[in-house]
Amino acid sequence: MTECPDAEDALDSRREFLKAAGVSAVLTTSLAGCVGTEGGGGGGDTATTAADTGGETEATDDTETEATGSTETEDTGGDTTTATEESPDKVVVGQPASLTGKWDFLQPAVTQSTDLAVSEINDAGGPLGAKFEISRRDTAVKPQQARQVVQQLLNNDNAVAINGLFSSEIVPLWDFLKQQTTPIVTPWPGTRFLDTRGGDKGTPEKMNDDGWVWRTVIGDTVHTAGAAQAMYENDFQNVGILNGTSAGERGWADSFQQAFENLGGTVTKRVEVSEGQSSYQSSLNVLFQADFDAWALAAGLEDATTIIRDWSAGGYGKQLLLEDGLMDPDLIEAVGEEAEGAWIAAGSTQGPNYDAFKPKFSEAGDADIHTWGVAAYDATNVIALAIHRAGSTDPAAIEQHIGAVTREGGTTVSTFPEGKDALDAGDDINYEGAVTQVDFTQFGNVWGDVAVSTVSPDGFDEEFSIGADTLKQSIENY
Repeated sequence: MTECPDAEDALDSRREFLKAAGVSAVLTTSLAGCVGTEGGGGGGDTATTAADTGGETEATDDTETEATGSTETEDTGGDTTTATEESPDKVVVGQPASLTGKWDFLQPAVTQSTDLAVSEINDAGGPLGAKFEISRRDTAVKPQQARQVVQQLLNNDNAVAINGLFSSEIVPLWDFLKQQTTPIVTPWPGTRFLDTRGGDKGTPEKMNDDGWVWRTVIGDTVHTAGAAQAMYENDFQNVGILNGTSAGERGWADSFQQAFENLGGTVTKRVEVSEGQSSYQSSLNVLFQADFDAWALAAGLEDATTIIRDWSAGGYGKQLLLEDGLMDPDLIEAVGEEAEGAWIAAGSTQGPNYDAFKPKFSEAGDADIHTWGVAAYDATNVIALAIHRAGSTDPAAIEQHIGAVTREGGTTVSTFPEGKDALDAGDDINYEGAVTQVDFTQFGNVWGDVAVSTVSPDGFDEEFSIGADTLKQSIENY
C-alpha cells in the first residue's frame, strides 16, 4: 500500500482552500495512489450488511455482519459536508466482535457505543462526505477465527480500518496483523505485549516502524499497577494468584505480579488453570497451601463463577482481588453474595467527556455500560476523524493521521461533528474521549485513572481511585 509521503502537504493545501472559500466542504486530496473508495483489500464477495436499519442479518461465510448508518446528507448550501464526485460513496470499517464465546457478555455495550458514534458521524455528513458503515463479524475471541474474520473484513467487506480485537487475538496474530498494513484502533486489549509495539513511534511521516495498533483503553500495565498499589497500601503485602492460560488472563497476572513486586510485595504462590473445568477445588487447595494475606483471580466469567463458588463453599477466606474483565452485572447475578467484599480495579469509565456521553448511551439502548463500551465510542470517532483529516480512505494515510487528531495541540473536540467542523475550518484538533483523554503515546497507548470497587449483591461500589499522573511515575515504557 502507498505510504503517501505528501499527505501533509496536500492537507495544508486543502486547509488553505477551505479558509479561502469560507465553506465547510471536503476537498478530496489528489494524492497519487492514495485516494480510494474500496480501502484495504482485494476483491471478493462483499458480506451482507444491514445498512440504515441498525438491524442484524446473516452474513456470508457463516459469520454475522452488521453495518449501521444513515443516508448521505444532501447539499443544502449550508455547512453540511456532502460527498463530491471525487469522494467515496461510503467508508467501511471492520469490527471483529465477541458475539459468541466466553466474553460475549461484554459485546452489547461495545455494539451500542459503536452504533451511537456511527449515527452521530453520519448525521454530520460522514468523513469525506461519505456514509460511514461498520461491518461486524464474530470472532468468538478465538485467534484462528479472528484471522479469518480480519481477512473477510479487508478482502470481502473492503474495510479501510479495524475497530476491535482482544489481547488473546492480537498477541498470537501479531505478525499477520502487521502485514495487513491497516490501522487497528481497538477498545479491548490490556496485554503488556502492546506496551512498546503499537502506534507510530511518534514519527507519522516514517511508516516502517509503525505497529498499526492503537488502543483506546488503558493497558494492564496501568490498571494492574493501580490494583497492586491499592493492595500494597492497604497492608496486603503477601498475595497468591490464580489465573487462566489465555493471553489476556496470563498477561493480567504477569502485569499485576510485576507491579506488586516492584512495590516491595511478595507473590507467595501462583497457580495457572485450564478453562472449562466443572470444579477448581483442587487448584484452590494447591494455592491456599501457601501463606498470604490476599489473592488475585484472572479468569473468564464462566470459570470465575465456578472458582468463586468453590472458594466460598470451601471457606478459604482471604481478601479477593478480581481482574477488570469481570466487572459485569452477570458476575453479580451469578455470585454476588459469594464474592461480596471482593475488590476489582479497572480503568475508570469516567473520562473527560463521560458526562456528555452517558445520557446518549442510555438513550441508544439498554446495554450495561462498562469501560470497553465507552472506549469503543472513542475508537470509532478516532478512526472517522483520521479519515477526514487524511482526506483519503487509503489505510496508510489513515494511519498517519491517527496521532494528529488525538495528541495535544489544536482545538479540543469530543465528538466527530465538532472535529469535522474544526478540520473543515482548517484547524488542528485534539480529540478528548469519553473514557480517557486519548492522548496516544508513541506506542499507541492511553493513560487513565484506575477505580477500585468492592463487590456486593447489588453491584460494584466504587471506593477510591488512583490517578493517571500517580501511575505514570512508576511506568517507564508505555
